Amino acid sequence: MKLKTKRKMSIWRYLTLGYLAVILSGSILLVLPFAARDGSTSYINALFTATSAACVTGLVPFDTFTHWTLFGQIVILILIQLGGLGFTTFVSILFIMLKRGFGLYERSAVIRSLGGNNLAGVKTLVKYIVVGTFAIEFVGAGLLSIRFIPDFGALKGIYFAIFHAVSAFCNAGFDLMGEAGSLSAYASDPLVVLTICSLIFIGGLGFCVWGDIINCKANPKKFQFYTKFILLCSVILLVLSTGLFLLFDWDKGFADKSWGGKILCALFGATTARTAGFYTVDYTALSESGYILTVILMFIGGCSGSTAGGIKVGTFAVMIMGMLSALRGKQDINIGKRRVDMSQLHQALAIFTAYLTIILVAIMTICAIEPFGFKEILFETVSALGTVGLSLSLTPYLHIASKLILIFLMFAGRAGVLTIAMALGRKNKTEAQIKRPVEMIFIG
Repeated sequence: MKLKTKRKMSIWRYLTLGYLAVILSGSILLVLPFAARDGSTSYINALFTATSAACVTGLVPFDTFTHWTLFGQIVILILIQLGGLGFTTFVSILFIMLKRGFGLYERSAVIRSLGGNNLAGVKTLVKYIVVGTFAIEFVGAGLLSIRFIPDFGALKGIYFAIFHAVSAFCNAGFDLMGEAGSLSAYASDPLVVLTICSLIFIGGLGFCVWGDIINCKANPKKFQFYTKFILLCSVILLVLSTGLFLLFDWDKGFADKSWGGKILCALFGATTARTAGFYTVDYTALSESGYILTVILMFIGGCSGSTAGGIKVGTFAVMIMGMLSALRGKQDINIGKRRVDMSQLHQALAIFTAYLTIILVAIMTICAIEPFGFKEILFETVSALGTVGLSLSLTPYLHIASKLILIFLMFAGRAGVLTIAMALGRKNKTEAQIKRPVEMIFIG
């Protein structure tokens, strides 16, 4: 007698397979002859571009405007929007449309991937994400239209405004400026720079932060602890990195800019390095200190449950607070009047170690394949895993094997957090909780 067992596919498999399906579908559309201006794109480059767009990275094997037709550009834009909202959101919408109830595990899976902790508010959070995303992108496109319509004409200006607003909010970094060099032509334009920076910053805050701000009607006194903590850390990181860019590149990377232009370039560099991928200055002209600061910011990334990548601001902040507590000989991590559970420090260290290990292995492998220097390969690798998109113009010249490695890094940077959450969320009920004898290992 055969026993029939019905296995229910976990939401994490839906999410992972969903990202793969989106990427593969996009690559098939981009490889079509009418997707490229010259009528031909190799599949590896189509796959690379589709992965970069769906994983909201921005690394490209060739210029988006000059290579792709309008059809190809719209495919990329759709992939960016799908990647920015996150496949998690679309699975949640599907569950809601099918009126399929969220079980405890499904709620936990969705809420973790979106950066929240309130299992009861999944449906409300998803609505906030969808409505908030399109509303913010609409406002951003309207502001950019003020500058782009006079520069490019009505239809093209509106199209450019929409494309760049979506790309900025989703932290993708794709642009349509052709050989002009991303947004270099607008380096000293406050309207464009501040609009793009605002879109990147808001997109990188995280969906649950928006939800809390909306629920509290923007009253800081009513914000949850996580919202206050993330906003404070994000602002400190932005202000500190802007000041450091000014210090490092005032007479180097920003030497040809006016006083006001230098401040805008420093602010833009501090914002975009947190996983956006746009640029207003040539990164090969930055000082060595500016280069290192950019790599650090790319590694940190944005906030949990946002359109950004990296190890996340919360992870970095918990590690720093844990380090300070350990150096002071304290057993607990205290932040204000609250205490952070030590298990979160363990998770933060695990994520940091995993990211660092992946980067080191990828760098060693690419260095063995390519003739380029360590500096360029490090920059490209961190940019891929952090889903940033900034580049030292290395991507177009990489071999197929190196491009495949970057494709994996981009996918891992965008969807890898889901795998980590799945591993932490699943518990084997039959596993005995055995505590082993304690031993001492000398540290430091």
